[in-house]
Amino acid sequence: MIARLKHLADTYKASIRAYLSMIGGAVGRLVVSLVYFIAIANTLSISDFGLFATASACGIMLSRLMAFGFVSPLYRIATVKQRLLGVYTAGFLGGLVLSLPIIGLAAWVTHWLIFNDQMALATFAKIIVAEVLCWRIMEIVVIVSYGVNRFGAGSFLVVAATALKTVAAVLFAWLADGSLSTWGWYYFGANGLAALLAVVFFYPRVRLRWKPALYIRRWVDAVSVAGAEMLFYIQSELDKVLVLSLGGAEAAGIYAIIMRLVDLTALPVRAFLTLLTQRLMRTATLLECVKTRVMLEGSVAVISTAGILGMVGFLWIFPNALGKNVAEVAPMLVLVALVPAFRNLIEYHSELLYATGRTVIRMLVLTSLGAMKALLLAYVLGLGAEIPVWVQMMNVLFFVLYVQSALLTYQALRTNRKRPI
Repeated sequence: MIARLKHLADTYKASIRAYLSMIGGAVGRLVVSLVYFIAIANTLSISDFGLFATASACGIMLSRLMAFGFVSPLYRIATVKQRLLGVYTAGFLGGLVLSLPIIGLAAWVTHWLIFNDQMALATFAKIIVAEVLCWRIMEIVVIVSYGVNRFGAGSFLVVAATALKTVAAVLFAWLADGSLSTWGWYYFGANGLAALLAVVFFYPRVRLRWKPALYIRRWVDAVSVAGAEMLFYIQSELDKVLVLSLGGAEAAGIYAIIMRLVDLTALPVRAFLTLLTQRLMRTATLLECVKTRVMLEGSVAVISTAGILGMVGFLWIFPNALGKNVAEVAPMLVLVALVPAFRNLIEYHSELLYATGRTVIRMLVLTSLGAMKALLLAYVLGLGAEIPVWVQMMNVLFFVLYVQSALLTYQALRTNRKRPI
């Protein structure tokens, strides 16, 4: 048994080292994110926090339109053909410039439809630019760093960028007036500094070369990935928008606090998914064994559930540890104990389709999930039940989405498909 464990450790030594580096970054980010969350959730009113969280969610969705998804070919090249990184970096920059007007128009329409009577356009614009342009650029630098196997640097950058937002939140809590408008400036400044730090100090040094013929070949993959990414975040973040629209800012704030705590427990799982995606890009046969599939799904579910139960236990012992606003909401966290597992498994399914080159199918699957989530959530909120009741119903909602995702994903994986580079 010991010899077998040693053999497995030797076989996956590089992967284990990379995962530990990423977990180190995830743990560091978790600690820093908690400080950030405590500062901002307890300085803004619950209603303003709900508005901010919803605007941020809209920014995350719109950020997936950046460069029309060309980050996908950029990541693949960083992973398997690093000598072309300069060529694809130039292609990404070209796509970025072309996509900005469309993102701007989409942001304006979003504000008009959702926030027109609740948040000033200038405040909304600051949050959107911070998410779409600044934070997304930082994320892309991290993605490329992981692609070229600089896991330690990528993890450090994530922690450093999160730390900048945390410093901004703490300064806001100490020095500012607690208004959402003022917080927009702090948020924009912190995210802008994170983007500058990422580009100047962490992006691999490359010589930009313009090769349109190569970009055209990747166009379908890039656009389908952009659509799939946006659809993934629509079905992931749509709940905040619907809660705000149907339940009001107060309900949106309560829901945003709960889901933020749920998100914090998912960081170790996302580090694992990043490594699994890279491994599948190189070895598509990994998922052919049913036992392996069950083991992977079970691991994601167990780690996710353990994380949320650990958070529940901590807040039960120290109810005021995360501040007065969070203390009001913390008792409802146990009501969503199964949600992290189902959410992370849906994300896992999406990564399987991406890693095996099924980007168009992935987009269709995410479209169906987004539509189903909107229908179910609108139904649940339309019942007019008390907040604890509809919060608890989220377990059933996400279970239905998980079953739908699993059926569609594994059916797609049964079809033969030649993976792109």
